[in-house]
Amino acid sequence: MTAAEGGIIGDGRTGANLALGVGLLGLAIGWLALARVGGRINTGSARTGGIAAVAVGTVGTVLAALHLATSNGGPGTGNGLVGAVVAVPLGLGGVFLGRLALTRLRHAGRPAPIG
Repeated sequence: MTAAEGGIIGDGRTGANLALGVGLLGLAIGWLALARVGGRINTGSARTGGIAAVAVGTVGTVLAALHLATSNGGPGTGNGLVGAVVAVPLGLGGVFLGRLALTRLRHAGRPAPIG
């Protein structure tokens, strides 16, 4: 299938779209976990959300890196190279937000030091 000529989504774009979706999901889960720690959302566990965001963000980043390593051609060839490049920061953002939520949760549970 020639995606660049006919506009058909082929195998090349499927991997990049999957990495984009997983990275965006990790980013959303991380944002929700961070909102739970701040007390803006009362449903669910901030710890579980933070761990899930780190895991899903890591999977999205690995999928994007794998697609970048195995794609043929350059940008504009229909192989999903640009989508995979965009998916890397999305996945890393999910990891960052999940880790930030876990760190804030840990610090919120400790009493303030005396002295």
